[in-house]
Amino acid sequence: MAIASGPPAATRCQLLLTGKLMTASPKGKSWQLQLLLLPCVLLVGALVIYPALYSIYLSLTNASLVGVAATHPRFVGIRNYMRLFSDGEFWNSLVVTFWFVLGSAVIGQFVLGLGSALLLRRPLRFRNLFNSIILLPNAVPEVVAGFIWISMLAGGEHSTLNRLLSVLGIPAVRWLEQVPLLMIVIANTWRGIASAMILMMAGLSAVPPEVCEAARIDGASPRQVFRFITLPLIMPTIFLYMLVSTVSTISIFGFIYALTRGGPGNATEIIGIYIYNQSFTAFQLGYGAAVAAVTLVISIAIGSFYVRALKVQV
Repeated sequence: MAIASGPPAATRCQLLLTGKLMTASPKGKSWQLQLLLLPCVLLVGALVIYPALYSIYLSLTNASLVGVAATHPRFVGIRNYMRLFSDGEFWNSLVVTFWFVLGSAVIGQFVLGLGSALLLRRPLRFRNLFNSIILLPNAVPEVVAGFIWISMLAGGEHSTLNRLLSVLGIPAVRWLEQVPLLMIVIANTWRGIASAMILMMAGLSAVPPEVCEAARIDGASPRQVFRFITLPLIMPTIFLYMLVSTVSTISIFGFIYALTRGGPGNATEIIGIYIYNQSFTAFQLGYGAAVAAVTLVISIAIGSFYVRALKVQV
C-alpha cells in the first residue's frame, strides 16, 4: 500500500517561489510603490508644478502678447508686484472675491449642504427625487449653467424670474445691474450645494449612532444632540470642506465670466476674471502672472490656516 509523501516536486517549487514573493523585503515593496506613483508624479509636475514655476518666471518679466515684449520679454524684477500693490482695481477684485467666497462657499453652500444632508438622513417619501434635484447642478457644464442664469436674471421684464414675480404683482428688477454681486453668490451657491451635501453626509455617517442614542436616553433634545455631539464629531469634515470649497471658489472663472464677465463695471470682477482681463484683454502677460502668483500665495495661506485649525496632516 502506497504512502503519500507530500506534494509533487513541481508543486513544492511553486510554493517556494510564492513564499519568496510573499516575503519580499520592505525595500523592494517601497521601490515598487514608488514606481507605481511615478505616472502621477509626472502628471502633477507637468500640469501643476511646471506651470506654477513658469508663471512666477513670467511675473518677473514684461512679457506681453503684442509688441517687442511678445517675442523678446525683458527681466524687470519686482516691478509688476510694485505696480500690483498700488493698483486699485486689484484691491477691488480681492474685495469682490472675499465677499463672493464668504457668501457662496463659506456660508451658502455649507449651510444648505449641511441642511440637505441632515434632511436626507431622515425617511422621506420623495427622497430620491430631492437628492436628484440637488445633484443636478453638478451635471451641467459651468458655461451652460451661466447662460441658464442669464435667462433667469437678464432681460428686464422679459427675464424668467421677473415674469414669475409679475404674477404676484412684484415689479420687474434688473437683477444683474442692481444687485450683481448678490446674484453671482446665489448662483454659485446653487451650483455647489451638491458637493457640500456629499461631504456632510459622509461626515454624518461616521457619527456613532449609539452615542446619539445614549444622549437621547439621558434626556438630551435633538438640538442638544446636534450641538454637543454631532457637530463636534463632524468638525474635521467641515474644515475639510471649507478648505476645498474656499480654494476652488477663489479660482473659479468660467461660470462667472459667462454670467456677467465681471460687470457691470467691475462689480463682479473676481480675481480670476481680473487675471484674464490683464493677461488676454490688456495683453500684459507679465502683470497677469504676478497677480496669479499673489493669488497662489493667498490660497496656500488659507489652506495652511485650515490645516492648522483641523490639526491633522493633509
